[in-house]
Amino acid sequence: MVEDNAIKATVSPFAIREGEIKIFDGKDGYVSMNQIIHRINIGHINDIHFAIIELVNEFEFITSRQLLQMLEWKGIEIGSQDKLNNKLEQLVKTKILTRYYFNSEDGKGIYRIYCLEKMGKYLLNSRGTECKWQPTDNTKPVAMIKKRLAGNQTLIAYLRKVKAFDSYTTKPALNAKMTGKIFKASGGSVKLTKNNKSIEFIFEVIRREDDWEKKLVEKIRLYKDFYENFNTGDSGYMSMPQLIIICEDEKHMAETFKTIVINGLEISNIKLYFTTDLRQNEETLEKTLVCFGLDEETKKYKMENVEIKLLGI
Repeated sequence: MVEDNAIKATVSPFAIREGEIKIFDGKDGYVSMNQIIHRINIGHINDIHFAIIELVNEFEFITSRQLLQMLEWKGIEIGSQDKLNNKLEQLVKTKILTRYYFNSEDGKGIYRIYCLEKMGKYLLNSRGTECKWQPTDNTKPVAMIKKRLAGNQTLIAYLRKVKAFDSYTTKPALNAKMTGKIFKASGGSVKLTKNNKSIEFIFEVIRREDDWEKKLVEKIRLYKDFYENFNTGDSGYMSMPQLIIICEDEKHMAETFKTIVINGLEISNIKLYFTTDLRQNEETLEKTLVCFGLDEETKKYKMENVEIKLLGI
């Protein structure tokens, strides 16, 4: 597997491309549970396959590269990306998982996205693993899936590259008290612990989808409600978590911040940090965050790189 810092991409694979659609790349036809049970009994589907199914269930949508990184982090020996892809093919053929790719005027996407199928839910339930998957989950639009993939990449970067990493949550739920709404951070969250002191980072992923500025305003209003009415213990947080917005690229960070300011949605009691998909490929995450400060002379905001030692290796 190519290391993150050796990837030479200039555009994030999880950025929105014009006219992009999701294409089914799974298997049609019928597979019976008796056929699957037979494959389990003869060892063709084993504990490694179940570890893969559980990860797909946890993340909802995930690439094979992200799966390999998570399996390695969990200490599950796969051997190579090719060997993992063979196991994924077996799970797709038995309709335990299904697969999609993205297509646009620029051509096919370079990666496949894996998610659960009905048989996968049955198998997880039979082993006592909670699975809330339902068939309509696989109909989610491109932008929503890419938000999940970008969030996955960030969570995986933190667990692999940050020494203070403690734990992660894929879909943290937050309570906007004044509006009475429960909403989820689209990029997940991580808990970092050093010297018995902990801080939690919440990630919100923004994509240049249709009406993205309007959707951003609606989401930031919920965050503003959550933060400006925060009390200890709210949504399970004993102290106020740090919000980090993940954008498609450097220009997108400025566009996102500008939209927040124009709509008067600065959050008074936190400093807002931003990052991009490609910044997660750095060898260390110490210098991957930015903020926007007001220049006293020009009275204009400027982007400033922030160095956070806690994010070191």
